[in-house]
Amino acid sequence: MSVFKRVQKGLTALVLVLVLSFVTACSVGTPTAQQPRLSPSVTSPHNYSQLERGNTQTGENFGNWVVRNAKGLIQDAYVRDNDKLGVVITPEVRPNEVRELARSLAQGFHHNFPNRNLKVMVYAPDKQLILTADYDMQSQQIQYKAG
Repeated sequence: MSVFKRVQKGLTALVLVLVLSFVTACSVGTPTAQQPRLSPSVTSPHNYSQLERGNTQTGENFGNWVVRNAKGLIQDAYVRDNDKLGVVITPEVRPNEVRELARSLAQGFHHNFPNRNLKVMVYAPDKQLILTADYDMQSQQIQYKAG
C-alpha cells in the first residue's frame, strides 16, 4: 500500500473521530426523543403542584382519598415514606379549625398506617407551613407545633 493511501485512510479516520466527537458533545445538553426532559415544575422544590400524591402506592392512594373526601377543605395532599402527610388547605378553612383538621387527619393517617410515629403538616393556600402535628405511637398522643 502506498504512503499516499495510508495517509488518506489515516486522515479519513481522524476526520470521522472528530465529527463524531463534535456531534456527541453538541447533543449532550439537548433532549432527544429517547431522553424525555423533566419540566421545571416537577423538579423545583418551590412549585410542587405536579408532584405525585405519594412515593408509595399506598401513600398515593391515601393522598388521593384525602383530597377526594375533604369536602373542599383540602386542595392538595401528599404522603412520603408512609409516615408523613402534607396537606394544603383551602381558604374556606378558618384558623380556629386548623388544629381540629390536623387531629382528624392524624387519626385517619394512623388508621391507615398503624404501628408507626406519624407527622401531619398543614400548609396554608400559599403553601406556607402553618401547623405540624406529630403522632406518637407509644403514648398515642399528638403534639402540635405552629409553623
